[in-house]
Amino acid sequence: MSTLPTPAERLRSLLAAAASLTLHVPGRRCDLVGAHRVEAGRIRLDLPPNSTPLEPDTAVVLELTDVAPTSVRSRVRARATFGGWLESDPAGGLALDLAEATLQDPAYGRDAEITVTPEDFAAAVPDPLAHLEADMLCHLCDAHPDAVDRLARLVPPHHLHGVRRIVPVRLDRFGVVLRLEFAGRARDVRLPFRTPLRRPEEAGERMQELYARARCCRGGH
Repeated sequence: MSTLPTPAERLRSLLAAAASLTLHVPGRRCDLVGAHRVEAGRIRLDLPPNSTPLEPDTAVVLELTDVAPTSVRSRVRARATFGGWLESDPAGGLALDLAEATLQDPAYGRDAEITVTPEDFAAAVPDPLAHLEADMLCHLCDAHPDAVDRLARLVPPHHLHGVRRIVPVRLDRFGVVLRLEFAGRARDVRLPFRTPLRRPEEAGERMQELYARARCCRGGH
């Protein structure tokens, strides 16, 4: 059973959670805040009213940087780019006719740059927790440090030698990821759920299952 979303699912989740994108056209750059959405597998854009109009068939690149919501070193978790051409949207605004999307995420390999086809992107769905992940991670870190300590009991002991701090850094339908910070480096360890959740309402139950497993582990690091 997979413990990671597919690259296409990861891209859809990044877009679902992102507050902003950067739009690049020849000779121009524009930051779009709260101006994108994905409908029927297409990225739709609402340009600011005072911006220079863009014509259909303009070649564009959209960039997205995913930053960890919790306070850790090296907060950039992923980068994504979406390249293609603009089309007029019958509902108003513009839509990206996607040619290619790429994902850089250390979870899939330290230096990997994964290409996702338009067909795979359109068929994928965002993670059920994409909109909630940031708030849930911050709440876990700030309000329940004891719970983070319990989760750390699930980390293999040999990974904990020299660790200085443990912070939850990612949460999706497959599990939670802890960032182990050492003096000069860091390591991410994924704690998978027993089964992937299907709805956000199942997150509490899945976390309780992890805590129960942690209680069966050693009493300390």
